[in-house]
Amino acid sequence: MTEWKTAAPVVAESPGIKLFGKWRSDDAQIYDTSLQDYTAVLVNAIINCGPREDCTCIGRARTMRRQAVDVSPLRCVNQAIWPRCTGALEAAFRNIKTIAECLADELISAAKGSSNSYAIKKKDELECVAKSNRWFSRLLPNKPVCLLPFGMASQKKKKKKKR
Repeated sequence: MTEWKTAAPVVAESPGIKLFGKWRSDDAQIYDTSLQDYTAVLVNAIINCGPREDCTCIGRARTMRRQAVDVSPLRCVNQAIWPRCTGALEAAFRNIKTIAECLADELISAAKGSSNSYAIKKKDELECVAKSNRWFSRLLPNKPVCLLPFGMASQKKKKKKKR
């Protein structure tokens, strides 16, 4: 073997991912910034950003209340993708960084579970609202339980007579 072959070890480059537009040699790629396989980053980001619990409105007009519900797997994936795109758009607005770089940063921070990610913040916000609207959270022993349906408690109270 010659000396120049041993000096530079052969490294197999893993393919990077281009998020938008045309390929250029100086584009930001997920592999370059995170040193991980881009499919693993994408899968981990979807897993970490998908909410497991959400709220829905039950009732009509005056008797409407919010109830915590479980999220279906398809909706979980859809709700994991939407805030990542929104966060990348907001990060790229009036900024020197391109939208591809912002989306790569958003994917990497979401895959790590970092609270810097817009998608993780939105997921935590949704789950916090759902946690506060669970039906059994109203039945805790240190809180008084009101058995009246909604609207009944707001009826007119008896007025005291003035003397």
